[in-house]
Amino acid sequence: MKNTVPLRTPAAGAYTVPTDAPEADGSHSWDTTSVVVVEIGAGDATGTGWTYAPAIAADVVRELLAPVVTGLDALDIPAAHEAMRGALGEAGPGGLTACALSALDIALWDLKARLLELPLARLLGAAQDAVPVYGSGGFTTYHDTHLAAQLGGWVHGQRIPRVKIRIGECGGHAVLRDLARVRAARQVIGPRTELYVSAGGAYTRKQAVRVGHALAELEVGWFEAPVPREDPAGLGLVRDRAVCDVTAGGHADDLAELARTAGLVDCLQADATRVGGLTAWLRAAALAQAHGLEISAYGAPHAHAAAAACVPNLRHIEWFHDHVRVESMFFDGVLDPTGGVVRPDGGIGHGLRLRAEEIEEYRVA
Repeated sequence: MKNTVPLRTPAAGAYTVPTDAPEADGSHSWDTTSVVVVEIGAGDATGTGWTYAPAIAADVVRELLAPVVTGLDALDIPAAHEAMRGALGEAGPGGLTACALSALDIALWDLKARLLELPLARLLGAAQDAVPVYGSGGFTTYHDTHLAAQLGGWVHGQRIPRVKIRIGECGGHAVLRDLARVRAARQVIGPRTELYVSAGGAYTRKQAVRVGHALAELEVGWFEAPVPREDPAGLGLVRDRAVCDVTAGGHADDLAELARTAGLVDCLQADATRVGGLTAWLRAAALAQAHGLEISAYGAPHAHAAAAACVPNLRHIEWFHDHVRVESMFFDGVLDPTGGVVRPDGGIGHGLRLRAEEIEEYRVA
């Protein structure tokens, strides 16, 4: 009989953090970022996970997930993951329930690594020690000087050789403005930096094809979410007709959607804080590899960094402005992207420590 390390009841807190400026993309606008943080203990260690979701996701953790994981062996994460999926029953997983499951799953992996006194990348088995990042922001609400300052900080200050801006302004009804912003971005970053765009699903199929041709002339290499998530056939059409890589998957909340998306893109995106935690994200990476694709982590860079180091078909992780800002406020031990890579090997677990007292002012539940 093996020795078990029983899980204690997890705790969840919800927080709302104002953005540092109004923000928008091709589909919506916002001025706050919602975060749910989960902590779970076993033995003499505590693991921390999080997701970017409304406060109700914390209720899902407390009311639906906590009862089924409490008492399970902390070392048997697949068993806990399946127990959580079963507990959601007809409620999911999907949407907010998937976010709740994801946060707790991330906490479980952090906990296991801490119990074994290993960096999470060592526990999973690293494929590389340096994880490429790309700077991501460039919101459609930014005026040109704000955009230039942000891009210049990444490219010329931190020497990050790839950046992404948002297009699809006004729900896809301001294409000339979109292309003008792409030209302005190219002027700031110079000819050698990779330039990416995300349309946030704002364009119609034909619009996206036309915009894709214009982007190719501006040497844009990455065209993310060109059409709505609800139009997979359109996504495949744009992929087949575009010169730049067409990408999607960042908003998928289950592996089935990613399996459908994999046949329609040039690079698969997946978000561990939404799709089912690191357990599901690693499966998504294997799914991408089976389709001959690389995977790119969507948002939440510190949640992804260690796992990203462990997949051979990684393209990069997203150094997303909002999430970098929040994670720097919420945690000690954040990573440094200078030079365009991060190295997630600085401590046991995912290497972060929650700044519980400092973030209390942002708590909403």
